[in-house]
Amino acid sequence: MRILGIDPGTKVVGYAVIEIIQGKIVPQIYGAIRASGKENIPERLKQIYQGITEIIQKYHPEVVAIEKVFCGKNIQSAIRIGEGRGVAFLASANAGLAVHEYDATRIKKSVSGIGSAQKYQVQSMVQAILKLPVQPEPADAADALAIAICHYQHSCIPHF
Repeated sequence: MRILGIDPGTKVVGYAVIEIIQGKIVPQIYGAIRASGKENIPERLKQIYQGITEIIQKYHPEVVAIEKVFCGKNIQSAIRIGEGRGVAFLASANAGLAVHEYDATRIKKSVSGIGSAQKYQVQSMVQAILKLPVQPEPADAADALAIAICHYQHSCIPHF
């Protein structure tokens, strides 16, 4: 089973593909799609769509997990994240992939045991869970790994 985790945005989108091999989580790739801040929103969304599509075509995930939008005090930021999510949904749908959504609290609790964990705590726990030699960078990539791990933990995939 291969899971694509996506931490959405319109400037930086974290992505991670993990594979479940005999009950072990094996990272295949992780990183960030960086859309040019000099471009207008439609051009950034196009860059993000192309990046996600390339990852799907190269790594053939079977399912996509994505973070839900959190609407705090900055509604403009929530709208931008929603636009990035829409592009991720479109790329996933065009590839025939099911998308599962998780809120930030559930994701953080899945990897750290604390729903209010800070970014550095998520990075440290993802590093420990995956036995990585260094913390995954950037933080958006660590978040995408955490999202994929969360899906694995909450799915019907057998855990050995």
